[in-house]
Amino acid sequence: MREKHGYFIEDLSEGMTAVFAKTVSEADITMFAGISGDTNPVHLDQSFAEQTMFSGRIAHGMLSASFISTVFGTRLPGPGCIYLRQDLRFKAPVKVGDTVEARVTVKEIQAEKKRVVFDTVCSVVGGRVVLEGEATLMVHSRQDLPVSPEEPQAAE
Repeated sequence: MREKHGYFIEDLSEGMTAVFAKTVSEADITMFAGISGDTNPVHLDQSFAEQTMFSGRIAHGMLSASFISTVFGTRLPGPGCIYLRQDLRFKAPVKVGDTVEARVTVKEIQAEKKRVVFDTVCSVVGGRVVLEGEATLMVHSRQDLPVSPEEPQAAE
């Protein structure tokens, strides 16, 4: 199990950062609507969306927010972390063809509670922030995970 695990709380330090970027496609929006059940026409119906303040279709805000989860689960802290809380403030829309960059930065480490607080932000190419917030994750200590039979034991 340890070989698949990401960073342990002992490995983290304030200021560490990781990023995931993805260009949002028509298919992403359609699939997200299907998976989430959010079929708001501002996401799916161009003629409806043209009459809104956005003057066209926009991606689901939670689609962009899900890229933050991608960073947590695959990069920092990586596999094994547990998402506990997320505060989000949506700042600007994302449209088909926009490349969204999700960035997480370690803000505070609460080692005794095995909690790590992160600043989270998604922006599009060009630096326009589309959402920002703060997340709290549970991050295991090395001592929390069992040692597999193949793994060498520490000398006592």
